[in-house]
Amino acid sequence: MELDEITEKIIGCAIRVHRTLGPGLLESTYEVCLAHELNKLGMSVQSQVALPVVYDGIRLDAGYRIDLLVENEVIVELKAVDSIHPIHEAQVISYLKLSGKKIGLLINFNVTMLKNGIRRLAN
Repeated sequence: MELDEITEKIIGCAIRVHRTLGPGLLESTYEVCLAHELNKLGMSVQSQVALPVVYDGIRLDAGYRIDLLVENEVIVELKAVDSIHPIHEAQVISYLKLSGKKIGLLINFNVTMLKNGIRRLAN
């Protein structure tokens, strides 16, 4: 499956979750529901994937976790915040660099229209 197709399916599932639940819930709720929707499509989804930092040639567990890793290709970082700030985008870009992945989605569920809460970021 190509990256564009994967991200399209992720966004479609996120919209389905948002239409059903609406804004105002915890990030963890959206995470399990989105993973469920993606699994229903037969997609590979991993939750809370450990992301080590390689520093000075050593892999160190710094406590970073990718919210969802879809098809082992796309990082999905979920938020339930008033607004997306540059630091949220920087977080996804850093995760992309650390993991070697090319595409990440930043999805904020705490919005009226989900399309206003989605950012697609590239490494």
